[in-house]
Amino acid sequence: MEPLTKHYTNGTVTIVWKPDLCIHSKKCWHAVEGLPAVFHPATRPWITPEQASDERIIEQVNKCPSGALSYFLNDAVAEKETVATEVIAEVMENGPLLVYGNINVKHADGTETHKTKTTAFCRCGASQNKPFCDGTHKKIDFKG
Repeated sequence: MEPLTKHYTNGTVTIVWKPDLCIHSKKCWHAVEGLPAVFHPATRPWITPEQASDERIIEQVNKCPSGALSYFLNDAVAEKETVATEVIAEVMENGPLLVYGNINVKHADGTETHKTKTTAFCRCGASQNKPFCDGTHKKIDFKG
C-alpha cells in the first residue's frame, strides 16, 4: 500500500505533506521560526497555504528537517532542484542525525532511496521507519 500523501494548494504553489515521514519537529508551525498562519495542527485542514505568500511558503517548507513537507509550482515546469555537492551532517541534541544535501541510501534489502535537501536519520534505535527518524525519540525520551 502506498504511504498517505496530502496536497494543499493556494492555486500557485502546492504543499505536499507525507505524514509517514513527519518527525513532528514543530518547525513548520512554531511561533518564532515557523509559519503558524499556514501550518496549524490543531485545526482541519491543518495547512492553509492561502494565508501566506508563495515565497514565504517555499522558504518555510525548505526548513522541514524530515522531508515530510515539499512543494511544487502549479503553473511552472520547475527545473530539478539541485543542492550543492557539499553534504553536511548535524547531530540534533536528543534527536536525529540530519544530513543536508543529495544522498542515496542503500537499504539492507538492496533497494535504494534518493534523498534531497534534508534527511533525518534515527539515532535512538526505536524508529519504525529505520533508517529514517519517525519522531519516536520524543516518545521514549531519548538522550544523546
